[in-house]
Amino acid sequence: MKAVLFAAVFALVLSLLGTPMFIKYLVKQGYGQFIRDDGPTSHHTKRGTPTMGGAVIIGASIAAYGLAHLVTWTPTTVSGLLVIFLMAGLGLVGFLDDYIKISKQRSLGLRSGEKLAGQTLVAVVFAILALNFPNEQYRTPASTNISFVRDTGIDLAFAGPLLGIILFVLWANLMIAGTSNGVNLTDGLDGLATGASVMVFASYVLIGIWQFNQNCQTNPGPNCYEVRDAHDLAVVAACGMGACFGFLWWNASPAKIFMGDTGSLALGGALAGLAILTRTQLLIVILGGLFVTITLSVIIQVASFKSTGKRVFRMAPLQHHFELLGWQEVTIVIRFWIIAGLFVAFGLGLFYAEWVVGGA
Repeated sequence: MKAVLFAAVFALVLSLLGTPMFIKYLVKQGYGQFIRDDGPTSHHTKRGTPTMGGAVIIGASIAAYGLAHLVTWTPTTVSGLLVIFLMAGLGLVGFLDDYIKISKQRSLGLRSGEKLAGQTLVAVVFAILALNFPNEQYRTPASTNISFVRDTGIDLAFAGPLLGIILFVLWANLMIAGTSNGVNLTDGLDGLATGASVMVFASYVLIGIWQFNQNCQTNPGPNCYEVRDAHDLAVVAACGMGACFGFLWWNASPAKIFMGDTGSLALGGALAGLAILTRTQLLIVILGGLFVTITLSVIIQVASFKSTGKRVFRMAPLQHHFELLGWQEVTIVIRFWIIAGLFVAFGLGLFYAEWVVGGA
């Protein structure tokens, strides 16, 4: 438990103090955000605001993870390092996308194929490694079972180990791409994606601690969890939560810095990694319900326009629809935070209810 607390505090302090230093560096280099002319006109005042702030979130998370283990003199785990790898790898893809936008002063960074290829490469490496490194109880960080609040009876290896690996890699790619792009689409207003991410990371701190206390390796029972390294996954989640909290101080309206694709892809990747390794794959759809809702708004908009030539929303993603209706940016962000909190509360309620019912 000490490692979780240290991780959250270290990440918070490093992000809170490191962000203004990074802002000064970005301003000196002239790395400012490019704003699309077809978006809400209120966003034109944000042109030139430093971006790529996600690098601070990633750096603070990695440093806090290492410091927390150093201070508590505990070893790192394969599960924790895998989530860190996924976060940093997708952050690198986002960084390349942001850098191209800034250096060429255009709204398009990496081409969609290039961006997808980068995300896929990182996700495939993560998925393959997650099925390896068994511990003394022969448990690997991930399993080929589809999971909700724990592994279900649906095993992707139903037709053999090789097919199971292939299907798991595809499933992990779908989860990682969906979650990272969901956070990316949500990152359109000051503090919106950052604040929502804080709540989802916080939920995984609680889930990780609960799974550790009720783990089959240390506390066997009829309703224990077969999750490897649950405590260290809570440490990683605490790093993400603390880093986002510190960054939010500078990213809240009016934002002094944007996280960019560097941050949004990294945060989405970290959340997907936590979902996969805590065996709560489908639960992330509820915990990250705000990200899902905003993603669906884009899908609905595109599908409607291509099939009927009409738009359902004035603009997608959903937050921009409300901007064009005349809602103030801060009002939208706060109300969307409330919605994100309700999704997280509902998801945690389902997680705990399953344990209560299962243990009865």
